[in-house]
Amino acid sequence: MGNSLIWIIVAFALYLLMMIAIGAVYAKKNNSAEDYFLGGRQLNGFVAALSAQASDMSGWLLMGLPGSVYALGTGQSWIAIGLFIGTVCNWLFISGKLRRYTIRANNSLTLPTYFENRFHDKKRILLLISSITIVIFFLVYTASALAAGGKLFHSVFGLDYRMALTIGAIVILLYTFMGGFLAVCVTDFIQGNLMLIGLLVVPLAAWGIVGTGNVANLLESSGAVGGAAGFLSLVNDGTGTYSAVDIISQLAWGLGYCGMPHILVRFMAVRDEKELKKSKGIAIGWVALSLFFAVIIGVIGRAYLYPELLTDGAEENVFIHMIIKLFTQDVKAPIIGGIFLCGILAAIMSTADSQLLVSASSMAEDIFKGVVKKDADDKTVLRISRITVLVIAVLAYIIALNPNSSIMGLVSNAWAGLGSAFGPTVLMSLYWRRTNLQGAVAGIAVGALTVIVWDYIPFVSGQTLGAVTGLYSLAVGFALSLAAIVAVSLLTPAPDAEMLREFDDVKMKK
Repeated sequence: MGNSLIWIIVAFALYLLMMIAIGAVYAKKNNSAEDYFLGGRQLNGFVAALSAQASDMSGWLLMGLPGSVYALGTGQSWIAIGLFIGTVCNWLFISGKLRRYTIRANNSLTLPTYFENRFHDKKRILLLISSITIVIFFLVYTASALAAGGKLFHSVFGLDYRMALTIGAIVILLYTFMGGFLAVCVTDFIQGNLMLIGLLVVPLAAWGIVGTGNVANLLESSGAVGGAAGFLSLVNDGTGTYSAVDIISQLAWGLGYCGMPHILVRFMAVRDEKELKKSKGIAIGWVALSLFFAVIIGVIGRAYLYPELLTDGAEENVFIHMIIKLFTQDVKAPIIGGIFLCGILAAIMSTADSQLLVSASSMAEDIFKGVVKKDADDKTVLRISRITVLVIAVLAYIIALNPNSSIMGLVSNAWAGLGSAFGPTVLMSLYWRRTNLQGAVAGIAVGALTVIVWDYIPFVSGQTLGAVTGLYSLAVGFALSLAAIVAVSLLTPAPDAEMLREFDDVKMKK
C-alpha cells in the first residue's frame, strides 16, 4: 500500500497515544477503591450508555458477526435480534433497580459484593464463588478481545500475529492499569462513537460503489451457498433451513445481558436516576444501529470484495478488507481509512479494558479485601487491583497466542458462562422476594457448571452435548440456574425480616 500504509500507521499511533494519555489523566483522580472501580458513581447518561454498549460489543461486533454473515448469510442475524431484545430488557428492567439495590445493599461496588450484601452472606460463600466464576470466564472473554486485536494488526500491517497481539495487549494494559474505571468509561465513550461512525459510513459507501441493483448478482457470483436468495434469507444457514433449535440458540444470546458484570457495573456507576433514564434511549438506539449495520457489512462486504473471497477463518476480517479497499483504492483517503480501522481497534479495546477492570475488582475488592485481609486500606486494594490487571492480561495473552483462535467461539463460551451463572441470580434478586442465600448459591453454581459440562466434556461418542444437540449452552444453563434458584429457595428457610425489608425499600423507590 506504500504511502497509504504510512498514513494508516499515523492514525493508529495518534489514536493509541490518545488512549494512553486519557489513562494518565484519570490516574490522578483515583483516591479510593470506589473511584477506581465505579468512578465515584458520577457517570453522566451519555458516557454510561456508550460505555456500557461499547464494552459489551467488542471485536465481535465488527469482526465476529460480520464474518458469520459473510460466510453463512443473513440467517446469522438471529443472534443480533436476540442481543437487541436482551439489551432493551436489560436497560428497562435491570438498570434502575440494580443501581438502587446496590446503594441500599451497603453501597456495593462490585457484583459479587452486591450478592453478598443482598443475601446477608456472613460466610462469604457467594462472594468467593461469584468472584472465581468472573475471573475464569473473563480470562476467556479477554483472550477473545486480544485475539481480535492481534488479527487486526496482522491483517492491516502484515505483522507476525504474536507481535501484533503483544502491541494491542500492552496499550490496553497501560491505560486500564493507570486510569481505572473513569479512564475506561471515557475511552469507551470515544470508542463507541468511533465504532458507530465506521459501521454507518463504510458499508453505505461500499454499497454506493457496488450499486444497489448489482448486489444480488455479485452474491450469486461469489458462490454464496444457497445462492443470493438463500444468503439473504433469515431462515437459511447457508446449507439449509434453520431448525427451531438453531433459532432458539441464537436468540438465547440475549439472555446473557442480565449477567454480564462489565455491563451491570455501568448501571451501578450512573450519577442519578435522571441520568440513567437518558442512558436508556441512547444505548438502545446505539445497539439497534450497530447490530443492523454489522449484518449489512457481512452482506455488502461479500459483494463489494468479490472476486476476493475470504475463507478458513479470514471471514472475520471482512470489515478490515472493506476499509482498506475503500480508502486506498476507490476513494484514496488512507488517513480516513486509518481512523475507521481504529474503530475496530476501539471495539476490541473497549471490551478488554472493562473485562480487566472487573476481574481486578473481583480479586482485589471481593477476594483480597473480602476474604483474605478484611482490614486492607484503599491504597493496598488499589495496588492489588493493578497487580491483578497485569496477571489477568498475561494469562489472557497466553490463551490468545493461538492465531487460529475463533473470536466468535471464545466470546460464545465466555458469554454463556457469565450469563448462565449470574443472569438468573441478578434477575431473581431484584424481582423475587423469596429468593434466599441458598438459592443464589445454587443458581450461580448450577449455571456455571452447566456451561462447562455442556461445552467442554465429551459425553457422547467423543462429542460434547452442545455439539450433539446444537443447542447453545446459555439457553440450557440459564434455564437450569433459574430452576435451581426457585427450587432451593423454596426448600430452605425464607429470607429474614431485615432482608425482606431491604427488598421492599428498593421496590418502593421507583
